[in-house]
Amino acid sequence: MKTSAAEVLHEYGPFTGVDQVAGVTFDGRHVWFASGDRLNVLDPATGDIVRWHDVAADAGTAFDGTHLFQLAEDRIQKIDPATGRVLSTIPAPDGGSGLAWAEGTLWLGQYQDRRIHQLDPDTGAVLRVIESDRMVTGVTWVDGELWHGTWEGEESEVRHIDPATGEVLERLRMPDGVGVSGLEADGGDRFFCGGGNSGRVRAIRRPRRAT
Repeated sequence: MKTSAAEVLHEYGPFTGVDQVAGVTFDGRHVWFASGDRLNVLDPATGDIVRWHDVAADAGTAFDGTHLFQLAEDRIQKIDPATGRVLSTIPAPDGGSGLAWAEGTLWLGQYQDRRIHQLDPDTGAVLRVIESDRMVTGVTWVDGELWHGTWEGEESEVRHIDPATGEVLERLRMPDGVGVSGLEADGGDRFFCGGGNSGRVRAIRRPRRAT
């Protein structure tokens, strides 16, 4: 297993009216992040919040290419990104944290229970469970790789794991005192990381495989 220090490329925030950054997702241009009672749209080119929707948004956030999915306590809301309107909801396992979209399904991190659930996006039914040995925060898939954040005490990492076994393949250690709440890959060289109660979003370098 390879372990290395995470390289922080950019730090966004703090932002007016944002005390907590939870779930994070990326729509190809903008970073969306949850901050409790609103879903914020961040332009990573300028570092500005360009708009937001007033909607319950206290944990993981995901984007399927058309709709947003947002954890709010015991449910996952399907949201129209243009209007912020909640189109439907499905139940979520207790203690949900991170959220990602991949393979036509939702992937939900369970913080305290140290698990990742694969969910049916229409019903919320649990299709598969992956066990972890650390508390799970954000979750993301990129190029067939499953990554998740961890945050326990003052220690936080971004981990690449085997989706079949849960084995940790690679670890990126965050700087001291810097935690990862939400997590999303941009499809290129960056992971966007929610910074919890720092009120910040950070971009770190994503390791790339030799070709």
